[in-house]
Amino acid sequence: MDREEIGQVIEGCEFFQGLKKKDLDRIAALCQVRTFEPGECVFSQGDFGEHLYIIAEGHIFLERSMDLGLRKGRAVIGVLGKGRVLGCWSTLLGEPHNLMSTAICQKPTRLVVIKGADLRDMMTGNSDLGFSLLEKLCFLLKDRIEGTLGAMEKI
Repeated sequence: MDREEIGQVIEGCEFFQGLKKKDLDRIAALCQVRTFEPGECVFSQGDFGEHLYIIAEGHIFLERSMDLGLRKGRAVIGVLGKGRVLGCWSTLLGEPHNLMSTAICQKPTRLVVIKGADLRDMMTGNSDLGFSLLEKLCFLLKDRIEGTLGAMEKI
């Protein structure tokens, strides 16, 4: 995948839609590409996280192990496909954090990978970009929390 293709993936991503072309190009310069086979984990619950991932191709289930006293189990809290983003959001806030779910590929998957600290540096250097991304982050996290709560009700 070349820089232009990475740029197209970023531009089509829910998290980066609507950004200026120059910002998208700068973000694309931070990215790498990784591929995964069905059943492979991108990351596991409890791992230390420092990256964000954009799905270029494939599907990923986000699963969470839960212990609610008498009710224990694993629940799918999200099913993500092309253009969706996942990973360790706290890196955008400059905070170390352990991941709260496991990401498992359901079919051959190609991801665009961004180190969160590098994107944070870009955001702090450009307040318009930083505000725009943090606003989008709030909506994404709201959706993920709603998915988690819905999954907990099923356990």
